Amino acid sequence: MLVISNRLAIPEGEFEISAIRSQGAGGQNVNKVASAVHLRFDIGASSLPDPVKAQLLRGRDRRITKNGVIVIKAQEHRTFEKNREAACMRLVQMVRGALVPIRKRKPTRPTRGSARRRLDSKTRRGRQKALRRKVTL
Repeated sequence: MLVISNRLAIPEGEFEISAIRSQGAGGQNVNKVASAVHLRFDIGASSLPDPVKAQLLRGRDRRITKNGVIVIKAQEHRTFEKNREAACMRLVQMVRGALVPIRKRKPTRPTRGSARRRLDSKTRRGRQKALRRKVTL
């Protein structure tokens, strides 16, 4: 069971973990041992609350497929157990991120001083460029 918060958890049966071979350098160990992990979690079929599901599917994360399945690959450690733990932690962080409500943007206006400074710098830049032009007599 993956504990997300004190009121939310993901049961072990809702995500699938498979062992695959790691990529990159590592010699004989990488070629022989399947220590990397693929974690698959179907958002739609999960027991997560509907608002959390909607927030996860709304997010523009490349780890979420078009079918609404989160695919996490962990291969940074040498052992299957550590990679499994790393993949589970990433899933937990992803779901925790969906729990945080999106703040509505409060429209603001620039201060009078900042607007004046911006216009002054534009005027200075224009004068500096004007001095670079050819002088006509």
